[in-house]
Order: sequence, then C-alpha cells, then structure tokens
Amino acid sequence: MKIHTLAKLAILTAIALILGFLDSLLSGVVMPVPGMKLGLSNVAILYAVFFMSPVETAILMLLKVGLSMLLFSNPFGALYSLAGGVLSVAGMRLLRLIPKISPIPVSTVGGILHIIGQCLIGFVLFSIRPVLFYAPWLLICGTVTGVLLGILSDGVFKGLDLYNRRCGV
Repeated sequence: MKIHTLAKLAILTAIALILGFLDSLLSGVVMPVPGMKLGLSNVAILYAVFFMSPVETAILMLLKVGLSMLLFSNPFGALYSLAGGVLSVAGMRLLRLIPKISPIPVSTVGGILHIIGQCLIGFVLFSIRPVLFYAPWLLICGTVTGVLLGILSDGVFKGLDLYNRRCGV
C-alpha cells in the first residue's frame, strides 16, 4: 500500500472517530429510539466507497469499528457495528458499480443494510421477539439518517471536487 493511501486512511479514520464521538454526544438528544445514532462517521466510509478501492474501504470500516470500540463502546457494541458495517459496505460497494449514482441512494441503502446487519446479530444473541419489536423503528430511523447523510456527503463531495479543480489537484 502506498504512503499516500495510508495517509488518506489515517485521516479518514481520524475523521470517522471525531464524527463518531460527536454522534455519541448527540444520540441521546436527537434520536427518538434508544441506542440509535445518526451515523455521522459514515460520511468517511461513504467517501471511501466512492473514492477508494474495496479493500481500502473495508480496512477503513474495520479501523473505525475497532478503534470506536476501544474509545466509546464495548465488545457487544463492536459486534453490532461490525455486522452492520460489513453488510452496509458490501451493499454500498455493489451500488457504487452503477455509473454516476449519487451518494444519496447509496447512503440510504447503506443505512438500511446496517440496521439489518445489527438486527441479525440481535437475533443470534437474544431471540426474534425483541428484534421484531425494535426493527421497524430502527429501519425507519436508519432510512432517514441514510438519506440525510447521503445529502451531507453529496455536498461534501461536490465541495471537495470544486476545491480540487480550483487547486489543480
């Protein structure tokens, strides 16, 4: 792996962790469902989906999950994040194969798949009853946050593109 790529992964990991910390501060105030988060750190993952290789995207997701567990969570939280992250990244990478697709539908599907991955882990660990009760609320929130993060990411990507064109990068 090139030094440029390693530096980009380090920066994106730092961004994901900072956004994840902000997310943990906001989750109790903003989200209507207990334990639900906005998923702000997924802006960094979405950037990787659009501008980095599948392997680099997977590495970023694993770094984000592992370091977030050490800093903000616990092994159970990491298990939920890992299951959601794997399914989400796989689905977003597949959607990314559609030419000129916007970050908005990619992020939306990623949010939905993340919730499905977490529900699958919940089913394995607990049973189907609590998952069936909780899943519809999570899917609604995951869809809404996926759309909002897609809109945010679309704006960030356009701003970065404009900056790169002006600077001749």
